[in-house]
Amino acid sequence: MEMKDRIKKIRKDLDLTQQTFAEKIGTTANVLTNYETGRRNPSSSVINNMCKTFNVNEEWLRTGEGDMFTAPPKNDLIAKAAVLLGEKDPVFEAFVDTYRKLDPANRKVLIEWGLDFLNNLKQRSEDI
Repeated sequence: MEMKDRIKKIRKDLDLTQQTFAEKIGTTANVLTNYETGRRNPSSSVINNMCKTFNVNEEWLRTGEGDMFTAPPKNDLIAKAAVLLGEKDPVFEAFVDTYRKLDPANRKVLIEWGLDFLNNLKQRSEDI
């Protein structure tokens, strides 16, 4: 597999459009298309940006050796989610921080409450 194929694989595995992927690494969809077709090779700074933005193993991106993704740093769920959401969301960050502190029993209670809330909301919206 060539680098062009690895770049496309990253994008596909993250389920991102060319437009979204390109925006996240600071380029355009047209430039990304050139990378994915092999018409152009990304510069070292673009490769570095891809690796930092998507937690990609630089060795894998350059050579195909090793794992595609690096293990995110401990407690990096918020950063990873922010990348996928495309923005920093303080409400989401607060939720994740609070949820992470819950013990398994309390997480279960929260999930059950959330499901009950959604069912009640659905019933009320059908009455409208």
